[in-house]
Amino acid sequence: MIVIEGPDASGRSTQIQSITTRLEADGHAVLNTGIKRSELVGQGILEAKRDYNLGRKTLALFYAADFADQFEYKIIPALQAGYIVLADRDIYTLIARNLVRGLERTWCHNLYGFSIKPDLVFYLDVDPEALVHRVFQKNMVLDHYESGADIGLSDDMYESFLIYQKKISQEFHNMQKRYGLIPINGNRPITEIHNELQKRIDSFLDRVGN
Repeated sequence: MIVIEGPDASGRSTQIQSITTRLEADGHAVLNTGIKRSELVGQGILEAKRDYNLGRKTLALFYAADFADQFEYKIIPALQAGYIVLADRDIYTLIARNLVRGLERTWCHNLYGFSIKPDLVFYLDVDPEALVHRVFQKNMVLDHYESGADIGLSDDMYESFLIYQKKISQEFHNMQKRYGLIPINGNRPITEIHNELQKRIDSFLDRVGN
């Protein structure tokens, strides 16, 4: 199981697409997964977030249900069948978001106590100042939740985004040792990031294949 973590507009989707193509070309069966993709609650999360009035713990439990459903019915069966599971974010983004929203640290980690440790977890670390420009290029607007507007960080959405993303980044650095996260400099060109990711993945697969 391989996970690519990182904030919105960090380039995760682009990297996962390239990695999937390479792995499949090398003869591996690949399952792509990610947050908000559960058939049970994925759409429900999107609909609930439109009203901007979800409580912090309700939001956390919504995402936990989304992950649990995929974990049981997609991730575990795929791993048992010999697939490489390539995840567009996993529990680490969810834990970081919950912590930044002020939920109790032990509760946040224990919420995902049923999950398994992936073989590789990469974190695309992008400077918030660079990230905000990417977000505008991609979406033209800043997302309410991805800017931390729901927790009152600032009356200015731009400033709120920077504060929130810096807090998220700090939580990822705090989790690095505990969960074995591998930081990747996401401020570089796409090809440079891809080459580093692919080299690390190839090295891992060579080791486990011998």
